This record gives sequence, C-alpha cells and structure tokens, in this order.
Amino acid sequence: MAGAVGGNSDVQWCFSQVKGAIDDDVAEPDIISTVEFNHSGELLATGDKGGRVVIFQQEPESKNQPQCRGEYNVYSTFQSHEPEFDYLKSLEIEEKINKIRWLPQKNAAHFLLSTNDKTIKLWKISERDKRPEGYNLKEEDGRYRDPSNVTTLRVPVFRPMDLMVEASPRRVFANAHTYHVNSISVNSDHETYLSADDLRINLWHLEITDRSFNIVDIKPTNMEELTEVITAAEFHPNQCNTFVYSSSKGTIRLCDMRASALCDKYSKIFEEPEDPNSRSFFSEIISSISDVKFSHSGRYVMTRDYLTVKIWDINMETRPVETYQVHEYLRNKLCSLYENDCIFDKFECCWNGNDSVVMTGSYNNFFRMFDRDYRQDVTLEASRENCKPQSVLKPRKVSTGGKRKKDEISVDSLDFNKKILHTAWHPLDNIIAVATTNNLYIFQDKLD
Repeated sequence: MAGAVGGNSDVQWCFSQVKGAIDDDVAEPDIISTVEFNHSGELLATGDKGGRVVIFQQEPESKNQPQCRGEYNVYSTFQSHEPEFDYLKSLEIEEKINKIRWLPQKNAAHFLLSTNDKTIKLWKISERDKRPEGYNLKEEDGRYRDPSNVTTLRVPVFRPMDLMVEASPRRVFANAHTYHVNSISVNSDHETYLSADDLRINLWHLEITDRSFNIVDIKPTNMEELTEVITAAEFHPNQCNTFVYSSSKGTIRLCDMRASALCDKYSKIFEEPEDPNSRSFFSEIISSISDVKFSHSGRYVMTRDYLTVKIWDINMETRPVETYQVHEYLRNKLCSLYENDCIFDKFECCWNGNDSVVMTGSYNNFFRMFDRDYRQDVTLEASRENCKPQSVLKPRKVSTGGKRKKDEISVDSLDFNKKILHTAWHPLDNIIAVATTNNLYIFQDKLD
C-alpha cells in the first residue's frame, strides 16, 4: 500500500505520460468528463463528452528497468452512448459520459457501468485470442456447405488468432430518471448499485433492467418550494445498507436502508453552521457540494465544495475534522467567476490508497494534494512544458498581492479556461491520473 504520499517531503512526483492531441482548439466531444481506475489499478478508464469510453491497460514492468513502472496504453475504445432525442419533452439528451464505475472482477472479463444524463449501461470487456475452425456445415468464411458433400464428421478446434478486445453492452438501465444522473455507485454486495439525479436516488439490481426502487425522493409536491438538489451519492465501501448523499446546500445525509424502504428520514446529517460574518451573495453557491467520497476504510467522508475540501468523521456530525483551503485566493474573485460561470464548475476529489492523502483539482491546470498525517499540502501543475519522462514536478505557488517572488504566479494571470475537474488515484500505488480538457496526464512518484 502506498506510504505517506503527496505533501510529505519523501515523495517526489514525476511526469510519466500524457494522452491526447496537443491542439489549441479542442473539439467539444474530445473533452474528458470522467476518469476512473479499476480495483487493481491495472486498468484506467476515461469517458468524454462525445460518449466514448477509452480504457488504458498498464503494461507489465520491464525486467531490464525494474525501477520503472509499466506505462498505460490504449486497451479498448468504444462508443458507450449516442445522442438521443426525447420527443415527449422536446429535449436533446447529450451522449456525454457523466460517470464510470468498475465492478469488482470475478473472472477473466472486466465489467463497468457508464452513464450519461439518462441511461446507465453495463459493459463487458473481454479478450479473444482464439477462434474455432473446422465446422461441419459451414465453410470458414461462414457460407453453408452442400450437405451432400459432408461425408466426415469434423470436430471444430480452437486456433490462435491476434488478440481482440471486445466491449459488449450487457444491460441497459433506462427510463428511471426524470432529471440528469449525477452519480452511480456500486454496492459492496456486488449485486446492486445506486443512481442519483437532482431529486431522486434509485436502487438497481445489476441483473434487472426494467425496474428500480426509489430510495430517496426529495421532490416537493409544489416545485416552487424546492430549496435544494442532490449533487452526489455514494455507497459505504463495506456496509451494504449505508450510503451518503450531498446537497446543493452543503449538507451530507447518511442513510440506512434497513430503517425503511424510502430513506427520506436520514440517520445522520453533517453540516457546518455558517459564519454569519462571512455571509455574501455567493455563500450558497460556493457551499454547494460537488463531490462526496467515502474513505477506503469507511470511517471518513470527504466533500468538495467550490473553495474547500472537508473531511468528516462519520461519528461526528457537528463539524468536519479537517478543512483544507483549495484556492482561498479566489475568494476576492467570486464576482468575475460568477460572470464567466466558473463558479458553477464541479470539481471532484479522491483519496490515495491508504486514506492518508487527498487530491483535488483547481484552475490553471493546477491540482492540490493534502497530506493528512503531515498536515502539508502541495500545488502541482499538469502541463506539456515539463513532459520529459521522470522529470520531477516543481511545486507551484500563487502570489496574492504584495511583491511576487520569482517562481510565483499572480492570481490575475491564472487561466480559468484550464481547469482540472477530474482526478483519480491508483488504489495501491502512487500513480495518479489527471484530466485537463482533452488530455490525460499520468504522474507517479520517483522510484529510487
């Protein structure tokens, strides 16, 4: 398991790979919209706005370079979702992949769930390196033989062929969401999963596509009374009856499915009372939670809002046990961030393999790591400037006024079009994947 990671001075992060074209004008369909390692970390999946899923596989480590971890190369690419049109509501349904979640591996094949705004699909990714030859009634090209010429019984045999990776849709879970799906989460029972939209959370069985159970419904009878929406939801990593969901008001609710069929009564609610002195026009927008993640141990819940990452102990509801400022220097810029819509960006967050470090993205292609043990943090940048393999990433600093030091960047020169919304951490090693528009950067710690 990864040791102390990120903020600790022992770890140096190095550039490993970058995937994607270097065009200045990026085509909208190529923008990466989700990144997810599988449970072993051997596979890394990305989804994009064009409805495609690309899976990268880690090569085995080379014998002659034991200090070098295997690179990730394209393993399979497939079109997961197509654009659709809802004729009843006269609405276009985008093909953009909102989330990908891997199922635990049970055999040689891999399974993943992918979702756009409305439809969730279960995909099987399998390898074929043999093909049957020598049929009785068919020629090798598929034409039927004349039965009168079949005089001997032939037993078909398997012959080696070039490796083919096939992605085949096994289930389509549709027509259960009126609003846009923002989360899917596979349960630890490996049989069920949840999907959440703005107002409802549904529970599905992986084998049953034509019905789901509605387990949370916050839709008021009169929509004018609506005060908050669901922004993210996730199952507990090892208690199959427990899940959390976050809201646009900055609250997290922990629910127990054993209590009642409809979890409209939560077991616990985690919210930090607002300081009335710092209240402003933007308070409600920036307190909306954009991501919620259980730690691997299940003891903590991490949330990301616009300016901070908070870590909650599930045994303490009154306040977070840790609060990390991601980019506090933007607090004075909320007005212009509101005007250019950046204030509505939904940043995600992730844990490292042993829950000691958390990571999240920022603007200017910066991403932040917070080391919980050493109470240290670091800002790193994903850029093509330092793309030599094994080149060490230099920590970046943002100056917030006064005299700017040589290696600092001023707040006013940050590029808000360059943003890291999606990040993922390898479950076992110090390998991270960071998405910037259409590029996927992979970094790893420097191995001595």
